[in-house]
Amino acid sequence: MAIKITLDEALKKRHMTSKELCRLIGITEANLSILRSGKAKGVRFQTLNKICYYLNCSPGDLLQFDGELNEENQEENTDE
Repeated sequence: MAIKITLDEALKKRHMTSKELCRLIGITEANLSILRSGKAKGVRFQTLNKICYYLNCSPGDLLQFDGELNEENQEENTDE
């Protein structure tokens, strides 16, 4: 995946458990786990806003680009 989720690091830095964060932002532990593992296909801005608010961080503290282009589910370019 071209985007790496660094939520675990942000939680550790702020001495907060994922269970605490779930309670604060109003999502299930299962959904936060999907986000933390990097398996989420997207995240709502409202959810990202709440995470940033309660962790006192910015989206760039939670999401990092690895420099690669990920064209998942796109057909191979066949221009000849």
